[in-house]
Amino acid sequence: MSRTIFCTFLQKEAEGQDFQLYPGDIGKRIYNEISKEAWSQWLHKQTMLINEKKLSMMNPADRKLLEQEMVNFLFEGKDVHIEGYTPPEQQ
Repeated sequence: MSRTIFCTFLQKEAEGQDFQLYPGDIGKRIYNEISKEAWSQWLHKQTMLINEKKLSMMNPADRKLLEQEMVNFLFEGKDVHIEGYTPPEQQ
């Protein structure tokens, strides 16, 4: 059974997550405010960030950096800046 939430990222009603994907208060916010569509956009950015910056999920500092980028992207309206990456619409 899918649930509909108001996605603060997309600014519209959208399909919500099936369960909390991230721990703690940030995870609760994501569950309540971020749709599946918005989350998949973040996962795409996260993969690019991990690859470009060679981040390790075993490294607490790398995890903290990713978490900050995630909060900025999902809740602060800040796009993730990837060195050497130009979005197709800007080429």
